[in-house]
Amino acid sequence: MSPEERKRRVRQHIDLSWSKGRLALAEQLQSRYFSYKSSFITQPINSAGFGLIVREVRQAMPDLEVVVDECLSEGNRVVTSSTLFGTLEKAAFGIAPSGKILSVASMSIWTLNPSGDIEEINTLFDLESARNQLGLESPIPIMLPPA
Repeated sequence: MSPEERKRRVRQHIDLSWSKGRLALAEQLQSRYFSYKSSFITQPINSAGFGLIVREVRQAMPDLEVVVDECLSEGNRVVTSSTLFGTLEKAAFGIAPSGKILSVASMSIWTLNPSGDIEEINTLFDLESARNQLGLESPIPIMLPPA
């Protein structure tokens, strides 16, 4: 699989899962050994767990849209920089609905097997920015001086 084909596969997975909620189709792009790791979960989860997270986020933010800002491929890995946009209309992960439009940056490292199936996604979300947008207190008590 060429680097462009790997990038296309990853973009398709993002579009099918996060942007459209078509999880059964997204799952067809995943390896049977699929694993998802993220900054807002405590342990790796499988495809079923990934589907639960996507459904909860999409139910809380029905207008969710994910824009891939940058997509790079080298070897069997793809790296994406994305922005998630959506209105928090229902509670999710213990956060009350706010009616505010959120914009949350994320970085993901995707690992694909030789046949092009997605084996692992490791995602970091800018949770601090999301907290600030929602007016929530930061769990990080250290305030850095202005530059």
